[in-house]
Amino acid sequence: MGYKTILVHIDPGKRCAVRVDAAIRLAREHDAHLVALFAAAPFDPPGYVLAEMGAAVIEVQKRAAEKAMARAESEFTRQASAAGLRNVEWRTASDDPADAMTLHARYADLAVIGQTDLAEGSNIPADFPERLVLAAGRPVLVLPSAGSFPTIGKRILVAWSLTREATRAVTDAIPLLRLADTVHVMAVNPRRDEHGDVPGADIGLYLARHGVRVQVKTDQGAEIDVGNELLSRAADLDADLIVMGGYGHSRLKEWVLGGATRTILGSMTVPVLMSH
Repeated sequence: MGYKTILVHIDPGKRCAVRVDAAIRLAREHDAHLVALFAAAPFDPPGYVLAEMGAAVIEVQKRAAEKAMARAESEFTRQASAAGLRNVEWRTASDDPADAMTLHARYADLAVIGQTDLAEGSNIPADFPERLVLAAGRPVLVLPSAGSFPTIGKRILVAWSLTREATRAVTDAIPLLRLADTVHVMAVNPRRDEHGDVPGADIGLYLARHGVRVQVKTDQGAEIDVGNELLSRAADLDADLIVMGGYGHSRLKEWVLGGATRTILGSMTVPVLMSH
């Protein structure tokens, strides 16, 4: 089991280069094929806006979008070439970015995206990360909207609970966990009737059989919510990756997230691998 196809989201944003750099390093570590997808929804304003703007303005918008895509492709090609990465592929899609990434992620082992940064003013939907996590059926690596990440996956914190989502996340992360220097499994307020007499022992043994060097810790009586407890623990351990389940569902065309998932996606300080 390993990552043989990695998909990275490309956009005109300032943080795209950081995201591509992380994806390139992962592709090299796992000898994977790297697919870059530039997805931009077509310029489609309401009819009354079209009437006021006129064909000339619409053409300007179209040309600006084409130039942004060309610049992004040139920068991606430059980064991949500088890293000596040859197994690369460039794709484009004129569609909602979340829908396009969801489709292309179905044919990849891992998707790499960025945390939503509303201050950047891009055309990426604010709910892009959660939509992809909950719909793609693949693990999604989300990078924070600030900071640099010279390593990803050397010191991993695994958020463990007895749920389908956490189980998927741990299994999906095994290629990373095997290569890590340290792996800390953390269960917050575990119940003995669900986890056994020694909470975390079973998942620790499971990972050890996969060749993962793992340490297990339980956190009883946490006074803050689980999401912030995970971020605090990640800081204490100097973790460079959190692995966790992504919890939520769709309701009336809105994505309703679990508390820890919402906290992490909104306040992440280190990269996070999520599976649903």
